Amino acid sequence: MNKPYIIGIAGGSGSGKTFFLKCFLEHFTAEEVSLVSQDDYYIPVAHNMTKEENKLYNFDLPATIDDRHFHDDIGKLLNKEPVIKHEYTFNNPDAIPKVLEIKPAPILIVEGLFILHFKEIAGMLDMKIFIEADDEIALQRRLKRDLLERGYSHDDVMYKWENHVVPAYKEFLLPYKYECDKIITNNTHVADDIIAVTEEISADLRKKLF
Repeated sequence: MNKPYIIGIAGGSGSGKTFFLKCFLEHFTAEEVSLVSQDDYYIPVAHNMTKEENKLYNFDLPATIDDRHFHDDIGKLLNKEPVIKHEYTFNNPDAIPKVLEIKPAPILIVEGLFILHFKEIAGMLDMKIFIEADDEIALQRRLKRDLLERGYSHDDVMYKWENHVVPAYKEFLLPYKYECDKIITNNTHVADDIIAVTEEISADLRKKLF
């Protein structure tokens, strides 16, 4: 194909985007699909903050994302140019960021919380997928991730959930739900359910693109 087929995958925190993507990517080779994530386009702020300020920092606002850089890198991949950048370490000064090389491919996946809110990016998408989960299930997933992987306390996680995560989801993501081509409810802890959905989507894409 002359132009990569762009799939946008949006979902709130704890919706299961990461697991969905893992299952989806298993249906393709590294040469067939590439992934660019909004999470790697946060504007760095760690050097300006204490650890306590870092804990209270609201990542769940569009203004925290360098959407111009995000948009430009998607454009490079559409022009079949590779993108090289550092991953974002969520303001953890002790983490050493990996260097990411994103190579162009026939299928480009763009994922993140605000990809539908950023109009220029939304306008580039050929297919939009919305992943959702019930609030309690999403919260439990968020707790598991932030307590284990990011070192937050239970109180920190709950503060962010109530004051940052839920309001941002309602304002910047939920309004775009019914503009999406597919809405996937991911409440299950059974992998077979998501695997079945990704098999169906990937089979349709293979017929269309390859």
